[in-house]
Amino acid sequence: MTDDQEVTGLGARLREQRLESRLTLETAAGRVGLSPAYLSRLETGRRQPSLPVLLGLARAYGTTVSGLLGEVPSRPDPVVRGGAIEPGRAGGWGYRRAGAPGRAMQALHVQVPPGLQDTVVRVHPGEEWLYVTRGRLRLTLGEQVHLLDEGDSAHFDSLTPHCIAADSGDGVELLFLHTLLQSPGGELCLGAPHREEALDGQGHH
Repeated sequence: MTDDQEVTGLGARLREQRLESRLTLETAAGRVGLSPAYLSRLETGRRQPSLPVLLGLARAYGTTVSGLLGEVPSRPDPVVRGGAIEPGRAGGWGYRRAGAPGRAMQALHVQVPPGLQDTVVRVHPGEEWLYVTRGRLRLTLGEQVHLLDEGDSAHFDSLTPHCIAADSGDGVELLFLHTLLQSPGGELCLGAPHREEALDGQGHH
């Protein structure tokens, strides 16, 4: 977004969203990788943010880019049709949305391939719920390891260090819900950062 593409009231909305999120200028700027002085200039309208900065601020404040831009959101379709899950790049995890974007919780249909894919341990605010629909899942919560079979579910606080992986030879599929409670990077508990960004591209765990 360039200076000749100014959006009326954007600075005021940025400040309002930050205050509603109870974040100081320093804390909010740190979460997005900005200097407090630059964020202050954005809030006073002396600078216009780029799209990546807007996306980062939207995640930090638990809102969407459309919300920051002052656009009136259309009512999301309450029905999400099923379909095949396309595997991620390099044989990675596959995702399919199972809920509407912009809600207070995110619903996903997840496919985890076999192999060691749980090297990243996540810790962030919120709650998570998952339900195994096919295969066996290995869920690590803190120091404990749980094996979940088809039909098993788990519900836990996301501040508990956690990671998940397939524990069956042909992978595992699960339904996954989590609340979007202003985690610093808008992170999902699942997958690598580029996959999280793909999920949150509509403006994010």
